Amino acid sequence: MDEAERRAQIQRFWEQVGSDLELSHEIYHDDAILEFPQSGERFEGVANFKEWRSQYPAGVSLEMRNLRGEGDLWVVEGAISYDGGPWKPTVDILEFRGERVARETIYLGEPWEAPEWRAEWRAAP
Repeated sequence: MDEAERRAQIQRFWEQVGSDLELSHEIYHDDAILEFPQSGERFEGVANFKEWRSQYPAGVSLEMRNLRGEGDLWVVEGAISYDGGPWKPTVDILEFRGERVARETIYLGEPWEAPEWRAEWRAAP
């Protein structure tokens, strides 16, 4: 799979998460691992995390803001919204084995206002 195909694969995955449970899980190997370091959770096997995602109590929307990587390691910088609420920054690390994801690590954060004291050094948006 070349870089353009990999990018398209990841973009399709992000478009399907939260809306199509079947299509969004096609990207994974059956023995994939999903980790949330901030909560200390680790899920083993796509069937396992597919099941808990089917029970998820909120509507999830994702926005991809940046995608970079090469070979077997790709990083998505994005944002997530629950039930139409405020957007929160997220980083999704995807480790591939062949054409499918073997490990996914997801970080979620809270946005904050940039401090004014360092404004003179900031790049223009």
